[in-house]
Amino acid sequence: MAFLDENYLIVNATGKRIFDTVRNLPVIDPHNHANVREIADNNCYSDAWQLFAATDHYVWEMLRKRSVPEELITGKADPRAKFLAMAKIFPELVGNPVYEWIHLDLARYFGIDEQLSEKSGEKIWNEVNAKLATDAFRPQALLTGPLNVEAMSSTDDLIDTLEDHARANAAMGRVMIRPTWRPDKAMKIFAPGWRDYIAKVAERFEMKIATLSDMLEAMKRSHDYFAEHDCRASDHGLEYPVRADYPFEAADAAFRKALAGETLSREETDCYMGTFLAEAAALNAQTNWVTQLHIGAVRDVRKTLFDRLGPDVGGDVSSLFIDYTPALASFLNRFDGRLKVVLYCMDAVHQMTLATLARAFGDTVALGSAWWLNDNPIGMRRQLEYIGSIDVLSNFAGMVSDSRKLLSYGSRFEMFRRVLSDVLGDMVERGQMPEPLANELALRMCYSGPKRFWNL
Repeated sequence: MAFLDENYLIVNATGKRIFDTVRNLPVIDPHNHANVREIADNNCYSDAWQLFAATDHYVWEMLRKRSVPEELITGKADPRAKFLAMAKIFPELVGNPVYEWIHLDLARYFGIDEQLSEKSGEKIWNEVNAKLATDAFRPQALLTGPLNVEAMSSTDDLIDTLEDHARANAAMGRVMIRPTWRPDKAMKIFAPGWRDYIAKVAERFEMKIATLSDMLEAMKRSHDYFAEHDCRASDHGLEYPVRADYPFEAADAAFRKALAGETLSREETDCYMGTFLAEAAALNAQTNWVTQLHIGAVRDVRKTLFDRLGPDVGGDVSSLFIDYTPALASFLNRFDGRLKVVLYCMDAVHQMTLATLARAFGDTVALGSAWWLNDNPIGMRRQLEYIGSIDVLSNFAGMVSDSRKLLSYGSRFEMFRRVLSDVLGDMVERGQMPEPLANELALRMCYSGPKRFWNL
């Protein structure tokens, strides 16, 4: 078996046949962090660093692990210098999925089979940049051409005005990119900039926000606006689940207290956040939106990194010491049978809890793809095997890229489809399922199931 050849990640003959049925399916990506303005503007990418690494926190973390200076990662160094610094240490990343993803991108979309290294760095830099200067490698051409994206949903703030979505879709002649409503900044009452953000919400909707009822009215206006712009889902990031049965009066008191600049207790914080999330979910139930809960990211644990660069730069970790069940059961019981929910966890240990909850709450609760630290061949395989034995694979919510990088719609989806094919092929060869049903299941999990569940 050669690196990234036709046998990549598939070690059984049946799995290779299954992969042939799904390898060329269009991409349905219900959750990503696409730069929609970049897509709408449709300018040529400036260079290989911008395309491969400028927005990819996974890459940044790996470069730091191999002692690349921060100036050559997020600093002001020349993009060529950054790319060559990455190339120099890239052979040392072997065994990590970042090594596979970038080589998949090079091979599948640039026809470059040479492995990235100090020796090949300059050559690959020049080859990639030459192609990026052509119209075939503009964002819209990539999406509608080799990446084969049929539908994708970006992640957008409660106060976003979404003009770029309209521009991008108009340019491509169809609705490809839909927004996703993410009201986290309004919900995370503990965040240092929360009061300033609430002032921006008030300005955006031209209203005074002094009470929780005012906040919920602004939230409804935002939700209505997103619905008018073809939104189909919300997304909520939670370090730990919060209950959905707090008294409204207590949540209002916490809101007023925080708005006055007073410090909240943990109980008051949870009360507000749980009430906010439940009210958001109630709006989703009315519009048949999917509610995504991304649970378990412990943010910004590396203080020096946060102090220097701020949030979302690679300083987040997982923790298994979080009890998911009581609060999630409260939330799911409140909306039982009325709300489509997708559950994601960052720590693989919690996959067991989420799988049993999804099983208990029927067809409206689904498991999302292996997320973040699980978004790799090992994590995907373990999750798929566990879903198949505890929940039902046919109800899987589908693969998502969760990425800021356009080429991820190719490399990450290929990785998932290969792992899925290998898992199903192995089950066929062990006599656990007939091959025709394995083919049907693969088609459902990769395309028709997510398309139907997310209403895309």
